[in-house]
Amino acid sequence: MALLDVSGVTLRYKTSSAVVTATERVSFTVDKSDRFVLLGPSGCGKSTLLKAVGGYMSPSEGRMTIGDREIRGPGADRMMIFQEFDQLLPWKSVLANVMFPLLTARKLSRKDAEARARAYIEKVGLTRVVDAYPHTLSGGMKQRVAIARGMAMEPDILLMDEPFAALDALTRRTCQDELLQLWGETKFTVLFVTHSIAEAIRIGNRILLLSPHPGRVKAEVVDVDKVSNEDGSAGRLEKEIHDLLFAGEATGH
Repeated sequence: MALLDVSGVTLRYKTSSAVVTATERVSFTVDKSDRFVLLGPSGCGKSTLLKAVGGYMSPSEGRMTIGDREIRGPGADRMMIFQEFDQLLPWKSVLANVMFPLLTARKLSRKDAEARARAYIEKVGLTRVVDAYPHTLSGGMKQRVAIARGMAMEPDILLMDEPFAALDALTRRTCQDELLQLWGETKFTVLFVTHSIAEAIRIGNRILLLSPHPGRVKAEVVDVDKVSNEDGSAGRLEKEIHDLLFAGEATGH
């Protein structure tokens, strides 16, 4: 059984002037230990889909299940990481930020929460700033704290909404490397949103391509982690994905 099953999901939300259809009859499954990427142009509904998987909005049509449970609201089995750097509590240290959801969920005693938080802070390479406050950290370090906080909850699936989009190119590459290294150690399951084809290929082992608004499934690309830059296969796949996403459009990406 798939870890996450999204079946025929249409998502709509109201604005002050209209009802907007963000996605239309989207279906996909995510298996345990997948690095599954939702890829598409801005406005295709991929972040809205992620919020729905997180339990922050309900489908107008279709259903979503995690394991054998229908998603009916947020839960500790799904942790979200956003691109905004202000997702950390500014008045708490790195250690306290990572401990916070563990204590709030009452999953562990304070002693055990601290031990687990320190372990995940070490995994993301931030032990030396464990007592620092967010305003003293770089953007990349803040994102690593957010990843440590999400992983410390040991959720069934980590939901990442363009987490590196606001970083400069070098820091973004470093954070991608660190995420992949962390995945290699723990094989956690991640659902990752991006509009960068190159990032999707670098992060994912499976990529779901969504059409422009409203988002519909165009294709799914599998075995992405078998391509490489050395033999040119990654570059060829990037062109294939671009052509699939933008077929029939007058302008390029």
